[in-house]
Amino acid sequence: MKEEKTITCIGCPMGCQVTAVLEDGKVTEVTGNTCAIGDRYARKEVICPMRVVTSTVRVKGGNLPVVSVKTNGDIPKKQIAECMRQIRDIELTAPIVAGDVIVKHIVGTDTNVIATKDIQAV
Repeated sequence: MKEEKTITCIGCPMGCQVTAVLEDGKVTEVTGNTCAIGDRYARKEVICPMRVVTSTVRVKGGNLPVVSVKTNGDIPKKQIAECMRQIRDIELTAPIVAGDVIVKHIVGTDTNVIATKDIQAV
C-alpha cells in the first residue's frame, strides 16, 4: 500500500514542505526538499520521529528552586510523556553543575538527562 506524508522540514532555516512516499512501511521517495538535510529529516521523521526534551527539576537548598534540564540527544517522540513522568518525580539537592547527569538512560534509551545551568548551594 502506497502512502504519502507531507511535513515541514526543520533541518535548516528553509522550512521546506517535504513529501515522503511510503510503501510497506518504508520510505521509497522524498520530494520537495531543497537540500540533502530535508531528505534525511523526512526519512527519519515519518518512520520514527525523535525529539530533544527540555524541562526543569526541583532543587532543595539552592539559589534557585529549579534547574533547567534537557536530554543530551533525541528520544522517540512516543516516549516523551514517560520521560516527563520520570523527570517530574525528581528532586535534587544543590549544588548542581551544568552538564551533571540527572538521569542515565532515560526511558531505556542511550540518552541521558543533563543539567543545563549551575545552581549554587545556599
